Amino acid sequence: PWVYAEIVRALHRYERVEILCHDEGVQEAAAQALWAHGVSPDGFRLHVTPNDRVWVRDSGPTGVLRADGSVAWCNWAFTAWAKYENYARDLEVGKVFAGVSGLPRLEPPRPDRPDQRLVLEGGGIEVNGQGLLLVTEEWLLSDVQVRNPGMTRDDYERAFRDWLGVRQTIWLGEGCVGDDTHGHVDDIARFVDPTTVVLAYEEDPADENHRRMADNLERLQLAGGRHGALRVVTLPFPRAVEMNGERLPASYANFYVANGVVIVPTFNDRNDRVALNTLAELMPAHDVVGIHAVDLVWGLGTLHCLTQQQPAATTRPR
Repeated sequence: PWVYAEIVRALHRYERVEILCHDEGVQEAAAQALWAHGVSPDGFRLHVTPNDRVWVRDSGPTGVLRADGSVAWCNWAFTAWAKYENYARDLEVGKVFAGVSGLPRLEPPRPDRPDQRLVLEGGGIEVNGQGLLLVTEEWLLSDVQVRNPGMTRDDYERAFRDWLGVRQTIWLGEGCVGDDTHGHVDDIARFVDPTTVVLAYEEDPADENHRRMADNLERLQLAGGRHGALRVVTLPFPRAVEMNGERLPASYANFYVANGVVIVPTFNDRNDRVALNTLAELMPAHDVVGIHAVDLVWGLGTLHCLTQQQPAATTRPR
């Protein structure tokens, strides 16, 4: 709980934080933890929301700007990464987003089977805000943890175009070792501005992440030639974080960009400083704050997985 309170402490001076609490007991404990951490009551709201897991990036909807500049929630179907059976309560989380925000909620269908909802997760998509999208083949095109059986690369690109305004999709290969979601992009590659991607990169050839990220680096470099100037900057990985012999998906790329601040997972590792400095140089208009995330990654996710931003409306058509 103290890590959650630290996240809100870091964010609440920049944007109000809406916190979903599983039940009234969790709500009361959250209020006490936030008080103990000196968080202003004006900086957050608590909402009792029964749920199956904390990873609202995936169970919750994705905010999109519509042609008239208004905001809506794209509420994808969620099947717990096609891996777990307990997600009935998570399916209701999107309705809470709509109620709390007062924004409309859309349920995108599969482009190949309009009678079925499209299964996607927010951690699997990364956009630059100008029509470019990063995803991995491992997430959507492999035969493991299949989200939408029968959908093709072209089908997905059509869905991204129709619902996210994407003009061009860059397909990376695999995600990082230990990723329970099977290939989410938010642990490996993120935009820090419309033309700059940070890629988690492992230098050690003996580490399995080296092969995976070397392939992704090559794909990004090749894509940069096709999509104009696309700058790629590498972030290190921390040393391997393990629990009971299992490799966990510890990555600095799982940061969350807020209004004026970036919170970055840290792992009590010498590369913490390298990652924080790199991101601070790339996003000078933001304060860059590290949040200890070893406790979180034991649950197989960190800061980006725990959060979902609500875009501001704009009068500029997108």
